[in-house]
Amino acid sequence: MIDTDQVEEVYRRLSQAMPGRTKGAKGPKGQPDAFRSCISCMLSAQSLDRNTAAATRALFALATTPQGMLALSDDAIAQAIKPCGLYNMKTRNIRRFCEALLAEHGGTVPDTRGGLLLLPGIGRKCADIVLSFTFGKDVIAVDTHVHRVCNRIGLTEAKTADNTAQQLEVRSPDWAMRDGHFWLIQFGKRVCRARAPECAT
Repeated sequence: MIDTDQVEEVYRRLSQAMPGRTKGAKGPKGQPDAFRSCISCMLSAQSLDRNTAAATRALFALATTPQGMLALSDDAIAQAIKPCGLYNMKTRNIRRFCEALLAEHGGTVPDTRGGLLLLPGIGRKCADIVLSFTFGKDVIAVDTHVHRVCNRIGLTEAKTADNTAQQLEVRSPDWAMRDGHFWLIQFGKRVCRARAPECAT
């Protein structure tokens, strides 16, 4: 791993070369509230963006609240979310998530990582994405792009995305926490791609 001074330099260079959090940045998948952001994030697991978008459109045409979701049959949910794959497991997670949200939080999505992680179907990546996009918290959410970039360039040395997120939280300067996710994901899509990375650039 690179040392602390080099970490600062990496973020400084990224901040100069990448747009960061733009005014139109929407996520996860541009949902308008925390409940739909959580559901959308759950549906995105092992799914292409276009398939997740199709599944969320179909599901939210049926229900947009935990109460409304629980009024649907498992079959109705599964049919709606079929495009995103793993639909039987995701249907069970959605139902368990809605039940817990109502029982433990009165239907309101908590705005802390600890609170989110206690909900069924919500992992570290999903929690951090909801915190960043929906609640405007300064956290670096780690997806596949961020995980790849951080471990390639030495910001972290971790085998899993969750471990990458933990190391970034400790190693990243406070000033980089707001836009760090955006700089890293933009760099991962434009330069440090999974295939044919432009290392010389």
